[in-house]
Amino acid sequence: MREPGKRMRSRLLDAAVELFKAKGAAGVAVAEIATAAGAYPSQVTYYFRTKEALFVEAACRELLYVARQAETAAAGALTGSDYNRRLVETVIGSPGLALFVEALSLTRRRQDLAPLVERTFERLHGEGDRAYAEVRHRRGWSEAEDAGAVARRFWTLALGVTLREGATEATVADAVEEMTALLRHEPPKPKALPGDR
Repeated sequence: MREPGKRMRSRLLDAAVELFKAKGAAGVAVAEIATAAGAYPSQVTYYFRTKEALFVEAACRELLYVARQAETAAAGALTGSDYNRRLVETVIGSPGLALFVEALSLTRRRQDLAPLVERTFERLHGEGDRAYAEVRHRRGWSEAEDAGAVARRFWTLALGVTLREGATEATVADAVEEMTALLRHEPPKPKALPGDR
């Protein structure tokens, strides 16, 4: 792809992700994305075929940005528990993770979009593995657990906690505490239900 095409594609993704974060996939029209990017609706279909394909690619890209922010936030941690806490606080509640959860749901109905999600998971796990291994080595932490397994467990828990948070009345703070407890292999504290005294 030529440079002007790459720039237009990137502008469309940038505009789309902001609109999708604000309104969700169903709340955004192709024309709205095109206008926000200074493009024509036909350019959206030229570069992405469908709004759904654009949504999934935007969500995947955004999740990788969230992961990079989390790795940066956790890089200075002095202990493993502080490392986990910094990751969790950066990731849980982020609009990018919520978008990716929505993209996963969409991909179940659109299997043609699954390869993009699979590549995103591969990159997410690989980068998480690398980041954790680097910090662990630099700090001299125990190598009792495989870094790749730690990264996969982290993202599996993050997705599950985010899905639950979005479907219940759980707050971001509740979700952070739940995920932090799960990473320590502790059962989360039960949350009081409305009407409990």
